[in-house]
Amino acid sequence: MCKSRWMTGLLLFTFLLGFAFIDKAAAEETGVTVGKSIPLFNASDLNGQSVQVGMPGKPYVLNFWATWCPPCREELPELNQFAKQYSANVEFKAINIQESGDAVGAFLSNNGYDFPVLLDAEGNIARDFRIRSVPTTLVVDAQGVIRYRKTGTVTMAELENVLSGL
Repeated sequence: MCKSRWMTGLLLFTFLLGFAFIDKAAAEETGVTVGKSIPLFNASDLNGQSVQVGMPGKPYVLNFWATWCPPCREELPELNQFAKQYSANVEFKAINIQESGDAVGAFLSNNGYDFPVLLDAEGNIARDFRIRSVPTTLVVDAQGVIRYRKTGTVTMAELENVLSGL
C-alpha cells in the first residue's frame, strides 16, 4: 500500500511538473523582444477606425514615435518613402505615443507624410512593448516573430537589409 501511494505521488508530481514546463514555454512564446511572437493588439487610426496588429501573414514594421521627437523627425522622410515603396509586401505602422489625433494629423499634413499611423493615446501599447524612448522600431516576420528591434533612428537601408533576410 505504501509503495502504491509513493508511485501515485510520483506520477502526480511528474504530471504537474510537466504542466509547469508547458506553461512556461507557452508564456515565453509571446513577448516584445527579438525571437518572440508579437502580442496581438488593437489601436485606432487617424480616422478613429480600430486596426488589429500582429496577425501572421505579411511582415510588419512598427515604428513608435512622437511629433516632438527630433530623432523621429529625422527618420520620418525615409520611413514615409519606405512605407510607399514596400506597401504591397510589408505592413508599415507608425504608432504615435500619447498625442491627439488632431495634432498628429496636422503634423503629417504640414510635412507631406502619408504613411499609416496608429494612435496610442494613453501609452498602453508603448508600455506593453516596453518602449523606453522614441523612436523605436521593430521588424516582425510573416509568422509574427520579432526579428529586429532598434531604439534610435532607423534608415530605409537598415529596414531593407533586415527584410531581405526574412
